[in-house]
Amino acid sequence: MDRTHDGKAFRMLNIIDEFSRESLAIHIRRKLNSQDVLHVLGKLFLRHGPPEHIRSDNGPEFVADAVREWLGRLNVKTLYIEPGSPWENGYYESFNGKLRDECLNREIFYSLREAQILIEQWRVFYNTERPHSSLGYRPPAPKAILPPPIPAAYGAGRIVQSQVQVHAGF
Repeated sequence: MDRTHDGKAFRMLNIIDEFSRESLAIHIRRKLNSQDVLHVLGKLFLRHGPPEHIRSDNGPEFVADAVREWLGRLNVKTLYIEPGSPWENGYYESFNGKLRDECLNREIFYSLREAQILIEQWRVFYNTERPHSSLGYRPPAPKAILPPPIPAAYGAGRIVQSQVQVHAGF
């Protein structure tokens, strides 16, 4: 949770891949509910496929019947951490600390939209450029390094260049 400059709170739904340490999504709204969880997870499942399990806290948006039933239909197991046991969700807690230290504590958000844009920029940086000590000081989803474009040999005196960027994740 954080606040915009006017004092209004906003919440963040952070989704982390425990294996790769990649931040798959940060969904930001003034209030989050089970429909937000279903929306974000649905988009991620379409993109990456359903995971074997989801680890989360016992917040009402995660333990809602609609979320548990939907995950059950997809054969996705739920692993809820015990209240007051943040060490059971260490990757998530570590990510939240970095998000707080490297982004939230350094910015003043004048609107919810500004918060969404700046936090998403930080998420992309976190995934593609920021070194992670647990990954040998590499980012979890680095951008592919491509050779410089090769100019066309022919083309009526014009040099046509094409550049392709490959971006892992979102």
